[in-house]
Amino acid sequence: MFVERRKHPRFKVSVPVEVHAPFSDAPLRCTTSDISLDGCYIESMYTYPVETPLELKLYVNDDTLLIVAKVVTCYPQVGNGIEFEKILPEDREQLSAFLDEAAKKEQAEKENQTV
Repeated sequence: MFVERRKHPRFKVSVPVEVHAPFSDAPLRCTTSDISLDGCYIESMYTYPVETPLELKLYVNDDTLLIVAKVVTCYPQVGNGIEFEKILPEDREQLSAFLDEAAKKEQAEKENQTV
């Protein structure tokens, strides 16, 4: 039986992200395939092991959000599930506003499909 562990809804939104790992000098630049207030999924051929600490730069609208995170799932050559551990209150507020807009767009798309 599947048990949902997420506290917040996730949205299929592509957000540019720069991933900094402790053992790498060069950041990995990629995009999210989905995102919530608590984490995201990043598709990449270059994956990190579970429990790897990361520093993320999420590029939302015209803002750069700084997030301390860790890897919670790893699918080699596919991607990583990332859990956000620390985020500044103002960055969390900006992410929340961005996700509220994503929710409105998703709802509008669903309504247009049923009409």
